[in-house]
Amino acid sequence: MTDWNQRYLLGDTPWEKGRAAPPLMELLERCPLSIWGSDTILVPGCGTGHDVRVLASKGMKIHGLDIAPEAITRAKAHHLANNETYELADFLNPSWSSGKSFSAIWEHTCYCAIHPSLRSPYAQACARLLPPGAHLIGVFFLTPNDPGEEHEGPPYNASIQELDDRFSPWFDRIDSWIPQRTYPGREGREWTAIYRRNSTPFDLLHPSSETNSHKI
Repeated sequence: MTDWNQRYLLGDTPWEKGRAAPPLMELLERCPLSIWGSDTILVPGCGTGHDVRVLASKGMKIHGLDIAPEAITRAKAHHLANNETYELADFLNPSWSSGKSFSAIWEHTCYCAIHPSLRSPYAQACARLLPPGAHLIGVFFLTPNDPGEEHEGPPYNASIQELDDRFSPWFDRIDSWIPQRTYPGREGREWTAIYRRNSTPFDLLHPSSETNSHKI
């Protein structure tokens, strides 16, 4: 299990780039703001809040979530807009998500950071938190490691087929592309996708959704 808080304290945070994700900036230019809905947007694994602040600057209500206390402390240290909030919590804990609803979820480096065994709970959490018609919007890190590189993660590889299979019980992919704007070294390794929550009731497929808390 990765101790994310300790990594922040030690400065071992190669994912911390000091600015919002370039694919998010590209997406905001490419797509209408209406895809985010009219209620609060959730950013799981928000880190120090770069993406949260960019989304908040567009006038939308944004809620950043992270499991690392130091990340949340640093995020809150920035001047907070009225439409920007943060919370220390485990996205994969059903007791946290119970009864909550958001108009969209922005995914960036959370999916690739959790162990692949937790990806089904991740998809279930997204389905639980989004009403029909809402969007899961994200940039997914497909190949964080060079071919032949011995690295067990995190970050962990993903594939487009695996992502589609993981989310397909509750989501339909409506758009996707390889982002042209990326951090240096990530060219061609990321994939932006927009999934729309379909009408399949979460409990219909997973009647025992209240599982034990998962730790990233």
